[in-house]
Amino acid sequence: MSVVGIDLGFQSCYVAVARAGGIETIANEYSDRSTPSCISFGPKNRSIGAAAKSQVISNAKNTVQSFKRFHGRAFSDPFVQAEKASLAYELVQLPTGSTGIKAMYMEEERNFTIEQVTGMLLTKLKETAENALKKPVVDCVVSVPSFYTDAERRSVMDATQIAGLNCLRLINETTAVALAYGIYKQDLPALEEKPRNVVFVDMGHSAYQVSVCAFNKGKLKVLATAFDTTLGGRKFDDMLVEYFCEEFGKKYKLDIRSKIRALLRLSQECEKLKKLMSANASDLPMNIECFMNDIDVSGTMNRSKFLEMCDGLLARVEPPLRSVLEQAKLKKEDIYAVEIVGGTTRIPAVKEKISKFFGKEVSTTLNADEAVARGCALQCAILSPAFKVREFSITDLIPYPISLRWNSPAEEGLSDCEVFPKNHASPFSKVLTFYRKEPFTLEAYYSCPKELPYPDPAIAHFLVQKVTPQTDGSSSKVKVKVRVNIHGIFSVSSASLVEVHKSDENEEPMETDQHAKEEEKMQVDQEEQQKTEEQQQAQPENKAESEEMETTQADLKDKKVDQPPQAKKAKVKTTTVDLPIENQLVWQIGKDMLNLFIENEGKMIMQDKLEKERNDAKNAVEEYVYDMRDKLCGVYEKFVSEDDRNSFTLKLEDTENWLYEDGEDQPKQIYIDKLAELKALGQPIQARYQESEERPKAFEELGKHIQQYMKTVLAFKAKDEQYDHLDEADVAKVEKSTNEATEWMNNHLNLQNKRSLTLDPVIKAKDIQAKIKELTSICNPIVRKPKPKVELPKEEQKPPEPNGPVDGQGEGSTAAPTAEQSADAPPAAEKKLPEMDID
Repeated sequence: MSVVGIDLGFQSCYVAVARAGGIETIANEYSDRSTPSCISFGPKNRSIGAAAKSQVISNAKNTVQSFKRFHGRAFSDPFVQAEKASLAYELVQLPTGSTGIKAMYMEEERNFTIEQVTGMLLTKLKETAENALKKPVVDCVVSVPSFYTDAERRSVMDATQIAGLNCLRLINETTAVALAYGIYKQDLPALEEKPRNVVFVDMGHSAYQVSVCAFNKGKLKVLATAFDTTLGGRKFDDMLVEYFCEEFGKKYKLDIRSKIRALLRLSQECEKLKKLMSANASDLPMNIECFMNDIDVSGTMNRSKFLEMCDGLLARVEPPLRSVLEQAKLKKEDIYAVEIVGGTTRIPAVKEKISKFFGKEVSTTLNADEAVARGCALQCAILSPAFKVREFSITDLIPYPISLRWNSPAEEGLSDCEVFPKNHASPFSKVLTFYRKEPFTLEAYYSCPKELPYPDPAIAHFLVQKVTPQTDGSSSKVKVKVRVNIHGIFSVSSASLVEVHKSDENEEPMETDQHAKEEEKMQVDQEEQQKTEEQQQAQPENKAESEEMETTQADLKDKKVDQPPQAKKAKVKTTTVDLPIENQLVWQIGKDMLNLFIENEGKMIMQDKLEKERNDAKNAVEEYVYDMRDKLCGVYEKFVSEDDRNSFTLKLEDTENWLYEDGEDQPKQIYIDKLAELKALGQPIQARYQESEERPKAFEELGKHIQQYMKTVLAFKAKDEQYDHLDEADVAKVEKSTNEATEWMNNHLNLQNKRSLTLDPVIKAKDIQAKIKELTSICNPIVRKPKPKVELPKEEQKPPEPNGPVDGQGEGSTAAPTAEQSADAPPAAEKKLPEMDID
């Protein structure tokens, strides 16, 4: 099972994987750990990541970036309308009212949803992970900003499905950072001790998030979170862009904003300049050649001037820090450490502001760019059964208060109550009890629209169906379970009708008076799977909370369900029936539409693959042309005749011209056939060259074998005792084979030496290797025949010396070996045969 964490960033993405050695951030095909959040649409395929980033200026209208913040947003959303003006590509309104992206793909105009575009990016990240792990990737954990609403979270979940991923959890970015920080800490306080409070500050390219977390051994609880959803690195870039637009306008009379490509180039240069200013306080140049109308532009900027321009932005750093402490009811002295991550925290002034507020040095122990991805991978490892990870419980929170509204028959109007207050623990479930005679609707919404960085506070409508009255006509008891799940998404997860069967007609009636107003009781669902200690501690609080939220009529307030009536106790039997719930979400892609998007993504992946194969085939032809042309005048020169070289060179030039004209855009098979045609001419030349390299080595090896065998034959004839055990007939056989091989080698050497190098060789290296094999198979068994062992006559065998002190000299003397033992020892007279030296 794959264990993958994905940091889905506004500007760039990171992928981390869990392996036996720990968590590793993996590199893409460009050996870069960062993959730009960028997709470029072309006439034949899509480019994703670094390949798309290089087309931002050349293919501006069809290259999509900065799309992360459009998730779950309507086209009419003020945020979308404000962003629209600064984008090079076109945003459109889709039939559902959501925001879409218009692009030319496969030479036709197409509208893509934000989920589709994010799905494309996730497909690329999935492929990167699969290349590193060498196995399919399905399960993952994906990060989202902590301020994302339900609609935005559901939109990202849909995108993961389009990419063929099973998202085990959507985790808040600051929570992922906190996990990456805490899980490796060995010195955290014990569970019964006071927790260690750490503040995490994450300022990325588009947003600023702060959270304060309480750590105990094996436990992390997010206490509070605050954010500025538009303060990020791009705001600082925009300041520089604004300044240089104005300066170049005055200096060179250029209207930069009228040309989107010029504006994009300036934005790229300003981002580089900003990064340089983080490390240099001196004046830095800004030079762009052929910027607009073939005019070269230049300017300067220094850090102090830049900070002066950004005073307004820097003033926005402090409020979220103050807010998070107030929400958590902590003082600055209660904070153990302040950890900073995100690229924009590298700006010295930002770092200084944070440090000054807390009155302590900020800590940079975490990797500013990769901490989120590493935290995601750790969470995935915790959720995956494939990995054994140190016990570590995570309790996140709900950033905005969530309320329910319903139609109250008793009051003849709307009633509402807050089910999850701000900063309530998450994931979490509660059970509400209603008294109803007919189906009813619950409307979920965010209670404080002013706090919401989203125009619509509505979450969803949940219609509880098939509610019927009791047999006696009274209201039925309906238990409704509401929850915020592991992804931070709110839902009415189940509803059940409690049917009461009474056996005594005279018994005291239950508190279901038809004239009574319905009662809303809340209790913690004890069966909730997320049984973390934080939630268990929160249960009594929620029970108290439920008592406060009871809305029974005055005449029912004194009557408790659990108090027995004065009359004889009746026998009451209850059964529960599950009720269907119809969800009417404010923002969700329909199932049929989602399946269509999944199918389309599969088709686009296949198209990308086919186009890659076509390009590879074309590149193979081009590479062969350049390679052969160089070698024909180099290493292959001696192996081709003048006429053949001229005709082949001409053929290569024709192919090169064809590649840049008619062959620019041909099917894959045409390139394969063209390469085969060229190789038919080039292969014989290449083969002759290779043979000329390998043949002398093969002849040399054969010669060595012949010399060794001849040496053995001569030694035998000279009565060398080393070979006196060999049979004369066998040695004669060796001599004969060696002589034949010598003659064969000399003949072929002479023939080959007389043959021109421009012609195919008389003998090939593989033929010489075959001859060597034939010769050694005949000669080796004979010349390597081992010499027989020499055994001494039995009467000459002497008993071995005693192994130890003789006749009791010394107390530790051992008995002499027995005759059986000594017979196994090598005889003294036996002479060890030397190893034969036959190479």
